[in-house]
Parts: sequence; structure tokens; C-alpha cells
Amino acid sequence: MTGNKTVPTLDDVAKTAGVSTATVSRCINTPERVVENTRNRVLKVIDQLGYTPNFGARVMAAKRTYTIGAIIPTMENAIFARSLQAFQEALHQKGYTLLVASSAYRPDVEEEQIRALVSRGADGLLLIGHDRDASIYQYLKQREVPALIAWTFADDAPHPCIGFDNRASMRALTEEVLKRGHRRVGIISGATQGNDRARQRIEGIKDALTSNGLDPANLNIVETKYEIECGGEAFEKLMSFKKPPTAILCGNDVLAVGAIRRARELGLDVPGDVSITGFDDIELAKVVFPALTTVHVPHREMGSKAAVELVNMVETKSAGSSAELNTTIQIRGSLGHAKN
Repeated sequence: MTGNKTVPTLDDVAKTAGVSTATVSRCINTPERVVENTRNRVLKVIDQLGYTPNFGARVMAAKRTYTIGAIIPTMENAIFARSLQAFQEALHQKGYTLLVASSAYRPDVEEEQIRALVSRGADGLLLIGHDRDASIYQYLKQREVPALIAWTFADDAPHPCIGFDNRASMRALTEEVLKRGHRRVGIISGATQGNDRARQRIEGIKDALTSNGLDPANLNIVETKYEIECGGEAFEKLMSFKKPPTAILCGNDVLAVGAIRRARELGLDVPGDVSITGFDDIELAKVVFPALTTVHVPHREMGSKAAVELVNMVETKSAGSSAELNTTIQIRGSLGHAKN
């Protein structure tokens, strides 16, 4: 074999390592079944020769590509990063490769990506939230491609989901805000159309207001893009009202950090003049000043459990099971008592 001109084959690896082609295959696909000395020798030869396995035969035999697709709403901030990292790590342990796409919160783009991933042989899909046209779920069902929903949970959900109750989580945070005497509350939210998580969080705020004898109809809500600058613009709009809110609840930490930054630019003290809260508890929440009061989402646990469940759905052809994860409230410096 002349290494520069010929692509190394499985036979080349077997001959050089002094083992059978079956042993080389086991070293690649099920290394735990090969004794350590032999496995190390084969892997060393693979590295020396620059051999890259051709998984075509494996795919044909198993009728699977060992590929999982994930479509997240955005890659522009860290909201989904930690969960996706854990998702990929768990998939890797099970021998699967992850393909990731971003929809930019556009349903038409998400549908295109779903069809593209399916056409490329994705064995299963991870999707964020339930909101999408019923025809998409029907499309996946017809092609026997399982889909698992993340970042939300409901007992009556029509599809298997691994996540948390957005409505209850935001209600719990709002209760903490109200305990500190706040009665004029504003909301900075992402677009609610096509985003069940954003809608549920607003409903959670309304639930808390109602249970405390306050009228949710008096809420001032600004919907905007999930960007720091947009959070700042929405904050300034809310604070321009004749009776501005004493507390602003943001749909996620990115919006909240934008609000805190704009408050500083306007000469407003947080939480002295206005309290600000977020949702997600990404790293940004801890490094901003003052540190952000927020809802802690179990990102890594969600990602790992979603991977395990989705692989199980692929391999057993089961309908899938749902799991609810717990969120916690992180009280930090951005939430103070109201000065009415």
C-alpha cells in the first residue's frame, strides 16, 4: 500500500495489526468487547494509517444512521448551549452523532430543517417546545422518525417531553417578587406567537398576580427579540410610562441583562429604583452586576435525559416517556423591596 495514493481499508488495518477484520470492527463499534492490549494495538494502527471507518455497511445492517438531529431556536446566545452540550455527550456515549440546526424562531425555517434532517437519515429529532403545525408531526409519524420535545413539560402533552413547567416556574418567581411589596409589574418577553414557553411564562405571572388580588389586565408587556440590546430598548419603553413598574420580569436572562445595562445608562439603580428578574440561570446571570435573580433551569440534566430517552425511542420504536424536571428560584442582588 502506498499511503499517499491509496485510501487505507479495513483489511489494511487488520493485516498491519495482525488481527482479523472482525476484531477491527469490534474495536471500532464495541471496543468493550476487545481485550485491552489488542484494542490499543488496533487503535494505534488506525491512527498511524489514517483509517476512517465507512459506516455504510453498519447503516445498511441496522437500518439506522446513528445520527440524531436537534433544531434549536437560536445559537446567538447561551440559552441552549449547556443543555445541548450534555445532550451531545450522552449521545456520544451511545454511539450516536449529533447534527444541530437553528430556526431563528421562524416556524417556516424549522419545518425546512426538519425535512432536511429527515432526508439525510436522522434517526430521531430533538425539538424545542410543542408549538408547530400538526402536519409536521404527521410527516414525522409517516416516516417513523421519533421526535422528543424539550424545554417544556405538561401532564397532558400530546408528545413525549423532557423539561419543566414554564408556567409554574415563572409563577414561583413572581410570588417572590410580590412578597417584596411590588405591585406595579412589567414584563419583557420574547414573541409569544409560535413560542409556547414564552406564553406559559406570561401566564405564570398572571396566575401569581391573580392569586394575590391583583388585576393581570393592568400588566404592561413588551414583546421583543431575545437580544441584549432589545432587552434594553424594552426596559426603556416600560420605564417611560407615567407610572413605571417597580419590578420588571424578563422572559429570559439575556433580556434581563439588557434591561440592567440600560438601567445603568439611564442612571437608575437596580434594585433601588427598579427590580429586574430573568429566567434560565445561564452564566451571564452570575457575572452581571447586580447578579440576576432568576429561575434556575437544570440544563445539563435535561440534555442528558433527553438523549437517553430519544435513543431509547429510536432503538425500541417506543412512543417515548415524558419526565418533569424541577426548577429552583435563585435570589440574587437584582431583586429588592418595592419603594412605593
